[in-house]
Amino acid sequence: MSESLLQVAELSVSFHQANQTFTAVNKVNFTINHSETLALVGESGSGKSVTAQSILQLLPPAPACQTSGKALWNGENLLVAPTETIRKVRGNDIAMIFQEPMTSLNPLHSIAKQIGEIIQLHQPGISKAEIKQQTLELLEQVEIHNAKQRLNAYPHELSGGQRQRVMIAMALANKPKLLIADEPTTALDVTVQLQILKLIEQLQVELEMAILLISHDLNLVQHVAHKVAVMKDGNIVESGPCDTLFKHPNHPYTQLLINAEPTGTPIPIDKEAKPILAAKQLKVWFPLTAGIFKRTFDFIKAVEPTDLIIKQGETLGVVGESGSGKSTLGFALLKLIPSEGDIHFNSQAISSLNQHEFRPLRRDIQIVFQDPFGSLNPRMSIGQIIGEGLSIHQSQLAVEDIDLEICQTLSEVGLDPSIRHRYPHEFSGGQRQRIAIARALILKPKLIILDEPTSALDRTVQTQIVSLLRNLQQKYQLSYLFISHDLAVVKAMSHRIMVMQKGQCIETGETHDIFHQPNHPYTKALIEAAFL
Repeated sequence: MSESLLQVAELSVSFHQANQTFTAVNKVNFTINHSETLALVGESGSGKSVTAQSILQLLPPAPACQTSGKALWNGENLLVAPTETIRKVRGNDIAMIFQEPMTSLNPLHSIAKQIGEIIQLHQPGISKAEIKQQTLELLEQVEIHNAKQRLNAYPHELSGGQRQRVMIAMALANKPKLLIADEPTTALDVTVQLQILKLIEQLQVELEMAILLISHDLNLVQHVAHKVAVMKDGNIVESGPCDTLFKHPNHPYTQLLINAEPTGTPIPIDKEAKPILAAKQLKVWFPLTAGIFKRTFDFIKAVEPTDLIIKQGETLGVVGESGSGKSTLGFALLKLIPSEGDIHFNSQAISSLNQHEFRPLRRDIQIVFQDPFGSLNPRMSIGQIIGEGLSIHQSQLAVEDIDLEICQTLSEVGLDPSIRHRYPHEFSGGQRQRIAIARALILKPKLIILDEPTSALDRTVQTQIVSLLRNLQQKYQLSYLFISHDLAVVKAMSHRIMVMQKGQCIETGETHDIFHQPNHPYTKALIEAAFL
């Protein structure tokens, strides 16, 4: 058997639209051997995901997209393989974990059905009982809590991290020879990242599986990759063994990536600052019903009674494992889901307000969702998406003024204003996240709930976004509820930190105290896992 499993030679990918051609990947070369992990790293939009998707013919067909070069698998060029061949390879010999699980999972089908479908497709003749058993074992392998109860859950009923783990389970269902992992731990907290990485490494040994890892997390790459290829503007600018590349990077861009890390501390708040948001005994329990009359027999206790205060100009960081209630807490504060308890915004009680009464306040409380692609309307241009809030809340503005505001906001988040005429599917995950941030920023709100706002961004852009958020906070006296599993970013952004586990606030305090003198064992475990 040849040592080489996949050979990519002179791979180029270009997109054509409106008489314009954009080269996303330019003459890329690499080889993946049996049981080897190759990491593709680089900033969002550098061509990493396009490279991976082209191997399995997942890009739009010609003439919208033109692909050239070779991707040799068992002597056959997958780039031009017939449909029947590529279908047998996908999900069987080569499996892929996609970056955005919410858009990759079918919202109409249960988790069990979606995983079972892949097993049944590539293992003909398998019984329903065996499919169910394999599905359950996969969910347990990827650390889904209460896996048996989750079998019939739908994607919207799971947290971002849980959805990501379901995607991993689906990819591993048929024990592939090559696993393409596109940001496989983006939505996971640091403790679960370690568990997932250990799981993948274990399966890699057992199955002699090779991995093409796409990631912006260099700390992760450094611990798991055998070889690294650095991409910038569609080109591989440097590649080599992992240890050598990290210790002796030659290209200036590689050096920039390795040295990029969100640093600094948040700008001190005014000692006389008043609370902008306060919650007392806030509780979110989801009822579990059964029978023809849908009687409640139990509850999913997503958020136990919790108190919190955010002052004007302050950032409260909320950390914890996926499924701990972080995002649910943010949604409840924004009245996007039912809750119990008292919520006051800017000294006004909002708990009892109905949606019509609360609507004028939505201009002052904005949110950036965890999954940018799922929250951006695919039928609207970027300009329409970002400007929609202004059209609703400042209807007196002229079209020209709205367009000017859109351009200024796009510039603030590091995007070229000319992209406002394009659509969400034309951007990378990191670029879509910046678009989502721009949509929240354009109304200059008093409070922004940031639900994993930097999870899809590489470290260089994370640093820019942290700096941007700090500057905007100082300029407009913004307050943030900053939900994240990335403790480096939380440390750089937050004045205070709240640690959540299984729906409960187990520890809260000043950022310095939490990081240097954590009291709870779980907090200590989080910090140790984040700064290995």
